[in-house]
Amino acid sequence: QDAVERTLEAMDANGVGMGLVTLMGNHALNAAKNYPDRFLLCSHVNANDVMEAVKTIHSEHEEHGTKAVSVFPAGTVPQVPINDAKMYPIYAACVDLDLPIFINAGVPGPRVPGHSQHVGLFDSVCYDFPGLKVVMRHGGEPDEDLAIKLMLKWPNLFYSTSAFSPKYYPTAIINYANTRGAEKILYGGYFPFALELDRIFAELRSVPFRDHVWEPFLHSNAARLLHL
Repeated sequence: QDAVERTLEAMDANGVGMGLVTLMGNHALNAAKNYPDRFLLCSHVNANDVMEAVKTIHSEHEEHGTKAVSVFPAGTVPQVPINDAKMYPIYAACVDLDLPIFINAGVPGPRVPGHSQHVGLFDSVCYDFPGLKVVMRHGGEPDEDLAIKLMLKWPNLFYSTSAFSPKYYPTAIINYANTRGAEKILYGGYFPFALELDRIFAELRSVPFRDHVWEPFLHSNAARLLHL
């Protein structure tokens, strides 16, 4: 079965209207071209070649209508910390195009050092780029409390639940969403890598979000950031 068809079937079965996919190869590009009402594109860049990264952000946005940018600080060789000078032209390009940037935060899953993704590094980035919309993704562990403090401090700093099974959502993040952070927490999956949509949405039913949290968590927070 075609990967795009399988993805659409899984989305339909779980009530997922749209998905954000990384523009890496023809599968994602063809999916967005053939199903523009279902798939949104996200540029992924490597800060080690910063000028090429900036060119990619601009060209993919112009040619393919990308809605966001992503970086994996601990996943490049060499690693590039969140607040490294090499990142700053990327952040400037995102501000220029009004694109949110999704950044891995906290201890990485792969067995590589995680200092480049320490949650505290977002503080100086948000200070230097107050107009930059930043989404921390992939957990932020073990510094969820620090992530919350920074989201309270910086209006344009957000958190996505990507790569986490709902039964493992950090308690601090759930409590924050239920109190002061309903507009700051975005649903994120990890399909098709490690989490099937059937599992995610079966487990979501047990997450103790308050009633007012569900709509922004599943829809309007992302819609606002991605200009939908």
